[in-house]
Parts: sequence; C-alpha cells; structure tokens
Amino acid sequence: MPTISMFYGIMVMIYYYDNKQHALPHIHVRYQDAKAIFAIENAEMIEGNLANKQKRLVQAWMEIHKDELIADWELAVAGEQPYKIEPLK
Repeated sequence: MPTISMFYGIMVMIYYYDNKQHALPHIHVRYQDAKAIFAIENAEMIEGNLANKQKRLVQAWMEIHKDELIADWELAVAGEQPYKIEPLK
C-alpha cells in the first residue's frame, strides 16, 4: 500500500487493486491509532473513526488535489505505482 502523502501526522495511502471492497474510488488514512476511508469523489468519510480536526484537514487536502487523487486511483487499481501528492501546508 503506497503512501501518497503525509502531513500533520496524517498518512494517506492508496492500495493496489483495491476496487472490489468499496467499489468506488477512495483513499485510506491513518492518524496515530485511528484509521479511516474517504471517498475521492466527495471527500466523505465512508468508514472508520478520525477526530474532527484531522477529518477536516484530510477533506481540505482532498479538495485541493482531487484530480491528482483520481489519477492515482486509476494507476493503483491497474497495479501501477501512484504518484506522490504535495502535502497540506
């Protein structure tokens, strides 16, 4: 599972070939012991538990990088290495 970005202690990952379980483009997020999954299309948290502050940071980052996330998703489900994406500053 490649880490595509890290900011403020938040790790953002996309799994290879991960389009069967949720059937929609999504990212996996870890912050300390918390894990969550966010839909790329609308930045909605579809699974997991993440504090509101980190949730808002992830959603803001996703809005800025939506096109890059979609491109990375397509690479990852094809089994190819996704690109790193600029962290939130």
